[in-house]
Amino acid sequence: MAKYGLIGNNIGYSFSKTFFTIKFEQENCQDSYSNFDIPDISLLSEILKKNEDIKGLNVTIPYKESIMPLLDKIDKEASAIGAVNTIKINKKGKLIGYNTDHYGFANALVEFLPIKEKKALLLGTGGACKAISYVLETMNFEITQVSRTKKENMLTYSDLNRSIISQNYLIINCTPLGTFPDTHKFPDIPYEFITKDHLAFDLTYNPSETQFMKRSKTQGARVSNGLKMLEYQAKKSLAIWKS
Repeated sequence: MAKYGLIGNNIGYSFSKTFFTIKFEQENCQDSYSNFDIPDISLLSEILKKNEDIKGLNVTIPYKESIMPLLDKIDKEASAIGAVNTIKINKKGKLIGYNTDHYGFANALVEFLPIKEKKALLLGTGGACKAISYVLETMNFEITQVSRTKKENMLTYSDLNRSIISQNYLIINCTPLGTFPDTHKFPDIPYEFITKDHLAFDLTYNPSETQFMKRSKTQGARVSNGLKMLEYQAKKSLAIWKS
């Protein structure tokens, strides 16, 4: 029997525990999955000491980047992305970091291709956004990133206008805005310029339809939440843990 879990902060909403618990039941195995909700990533060592039978962990907001210095080894792709969302603990107790977000997003996005033009607007700058950028770059998308504050080679939300929205047919919400319980929140973009040629992809999956999705859908856009992405990346995580 092996133990797995999720590291994050304010993760009561997370689907991961339910997903893995059901999967383990379906496979008739005694493995378990727990949430480790911690206010600071430095508490990781404490969790590992108390749970010596842990074989693998998922990592979510806000620790996908800050956890990297605490690992013994980082997979080449995770290193290139600059974020880790999966940790395998090997037989020697070494922590090895991987990124399965890019795999999950790539497989989820394929279902919506082709998109009118390979131009994407990424809302956010966190660890999840890095994995998305990695995928889009390999697919030859032209990427424009949006931040709350002015940063080099990025736009701010106040910069967004008709021209920018109309040129970027894929808009991805990589921020936690709209996630339960703050379901009334949404990225502050000019939704009135979104059209039926757009795809609005939200990495959030709880609720199943966010305000970002609803407002885009009202304009005729295709929309998606992050559930499919999560399912793909979760299965990839499990394959890494069991390998």
